[in-house]
Amino acid sequence: MRKKYNTPHRRHVVKTRLSDEEYADFTERLAAYEISQSEFIRQAIRGATIRPVITVSPVNDGLLAALSKLTAEYGKIGGNLNQIARSLNEYGAPYTALSGEVRGAAADLAALKFEVLQKVGDAVGNIQTYQL
Repeated sequence: MRKKYNTPHRRHVVKTRLSDEEYADFTERLAAYEISQSEFIRQAIRGATIRPVITVSPVNDGLLAALSKLTAEYGKIGGNLNQIARSLNEYGAPYTALSGEVRGAAADLAALKFEVLQKVGDAVGNIQTYQL
């Protein structure tokens, strides 16, 4: 007669291959916890946390340094444009059109800065690998 277990019916089978070292580590852990292979794997899956590992290479370091310098320059240019627009606003009517152009240039600069940061973020995001 078949032995009956008081567990939910499980229909899916998961298989994997291990090296000799991995298998030795696996069996040591089983012995330490005194549980079956199946239960160990179930608990490992339920309690697993995935931590992103960002791989940084010299190319990425250079890219990040260039991005930092570029962002700082954008900030300085934007500050200068705002100071010019503020000065033009003080003198009123003769410079109203020029003031609007300067504000438009500052807005374009902010949009360009955002676009560059977004593209670099996408590029860096594609470099990530994940580790259990």
